[in-house]
Amino acid sequence: MSRTFYSLRYFNYRLWFVGALVANIGTWMQRVAQDWLVLAILPEGSGFAVGIVTGLQFLPMLLLSPYAGLLADRLDRRKMLIATQGSMGLLAAGLGVLVLTETAQLWHVYVFALLLGVVAALDSPVRQTFVAEMVPAADLPNAVGLNSTSFNAARLIGPGVAGLLIAAVGPGWIFIINAVSFAATIFSLTLMRTRELNQLPHATRGKGQVREGIAYVRRRSDIITILVVVGVVGAFGLNFQLTSAVMAREAFGLGAGQYGVLGSILAIGSLSGALMAARRRNPRVGLVIAAALAFGVTMGLQALMPTYELYALLCIPVGFFSLTMMTAANTTVQMSTEPAMRGRVMSLYMMVFLGTTPLGAPIVGWVAEAFGPRWSVGIGAIASILVAVVAALWAKRSWDVEVRYSLLHRPHLVMTGPRERFAREAERAEREQTRAALAAQEARHGSETA
Repeated sequence: MSRTFYSLRYFNYRLWFVGALVANIGTWMQRVAQDWLVLAILPEGSGFAVGIVTGLQFLPMLLLSPYAGLLADRLDRRKMLIATQGSMGLLAAGLGVLVLTETAQLWHVYVFALLLGVVAALDSPVRQTFVAEMVPAADLPNAVGLNSTSFNAARLIGPGVAGLLIAAVGPGWIFIINAVSFAATIFSLTLMRTRELNQLPHATRGKGQVREGIAYVRRRSDIITILVVVGVVGAFGLNFQLTSAVMAREAFGLGAGQYGVLGSILAIGSLSGALMAARRRNPRVGLVIAAALAFGVTMGLQALMPTYELYALLCIPVGFFSLTMMTAANTTVQMSTEPAMRGRVMSLYMMVFLGTTPLGAPIVGWVAEAFGPRWSVGIGAIASILVAVVAALWAKRSWDVEVRYSLLHRPHLVMTGPRERFAREAERAEREQTRAALAAQEARHGSETA
């Protein structure tokens, strides 16, 4: 099996990949249907209302993620995923019934978006960490890359199908289809061979465990840099649902079908980025910064495109660089974090990455209404370029990166930065703790002998 799809050799991961692909297609269909419902069907809808819906959907990430990460470190991750996926299906079905019976109002969409955000906040950290239970640690970068491949293959299929179905039968049935799609993930989780799962260490109950996770991240300047970059880009640059909707409808005067096509074209670039990420063995912070800069530049060019066709064409590099940044950030954080701390660290990562959207989406929506749809894209480009440049300058001045190379035997290059030094310090502290424990044990044995 090629390196790109290597993790599919594991039975449990194959089940997960297929189930997640089906559920992701349904989720992308619902995202398009939900935005179009608010923007073009409900009488109170507008671009600003779409921003509010997006914000409410991700607001719980800011409030619940640290505690959700602790649950991911404590509880059975497979069973927790079954519960969260089932809850998402029920919420999708509820909103679908309201739309089909023509009783849906804007405040209904607000409530369902907030409830879905609560469940997603619980689901996200356990979804991220559960991947490490299905594959060995050495194959984690490949599995994370394939997860992104599944997500973006769904983005390639879902929006286009949603656009056609909205035109044919309206958005209500799309919510019902999404509700049914979650059954695929639940079914795959119930079929897994639990004896083949690599159970990660679980955190024991105790006081101050959330603070412990925050303190761990504060000691890691590499993780903090990633959080700052993805937080700014996520808040202002990754609001594709909103920006694509206002560009299709207001800048180019087009309908639901063309809006859905933008999402599918964006996914072509994202899928390419995901497949390349699956082949990457050791992503680093520098790749996150470089991808964020390239994303900002291509998004800036996209905002200037005079026609729908040229705008759609630039969706490909925008999708490629955004996915490269996200996958590199996710994998770098996971691979460099202690297993027993991974749920809490990933929850903080997801809180910043997804939770900043409630802050950015209404601002982007307001910019679209006040200054025009092109500036809703432009503000994301400007913010992404600035944060990438600042992060690069800070890293250059603050990190003492050592570079060593060898031409003997097999030529190779070794870079030592904050991630590697942190790992060495943790290993040294563990060795000293072990030696101290052995010395204490020998002292007790000596006293007992005497």
